Amino acid sequence: MMNARWSDAAAARANRRKQRGVAAVEFALVAGLLFTLLFGIMEMSRVLFYWNTATEATRLGARLAVVCDKDDTAIKTSMNEMLGILTPSNIDVAWTPGGCDINSCQSVTVSITGLNVATFIPFVPLNLSMPSFSTTLPRESMDSTNPDCS
Repeated sequence: MMNARWSDAAAARANRRKQRGVAAVEFALVAGLLFTLLFGIMEMSRVLFYWNTATEATRLGARLAVVCDKDDTAIKTSMNEMLGILTPSNIDVAWTPGGCDINSCQSVTVSITGLNVATFIPFVPLNLSMPSFSTTLPRESMDSTNPDCS
């Protein structure tokens, strides 16, 4: 009876020695998947943030054009302040009809094309192309005294 207890205790100690490090190996296997998923979620969130901000930048540009009678350079500067990855070549401001002035313009279309977002995923550098964004607004009261115009 005494030998059976000693052999059970010795077997338990030997089994514990064999199990050392198993938790670390399991963590290493699961952590790789977990961190990949976490980075993917963060990058997708960042891309959606840029998507939403690009939409808002076109809205801002069109609003400034129809309410404040700003020129193309001022509109592009305001849009770049909102979304820093924009360049003037990404932004197009089109007045309808073309060549109109304050009194004859009917609408303005502000669009963003060719916008690329670089991801920060380690070991997998991706450059995602965003779709084109545009906002068209009808003429309101150009050259207004709106506080947004200053």
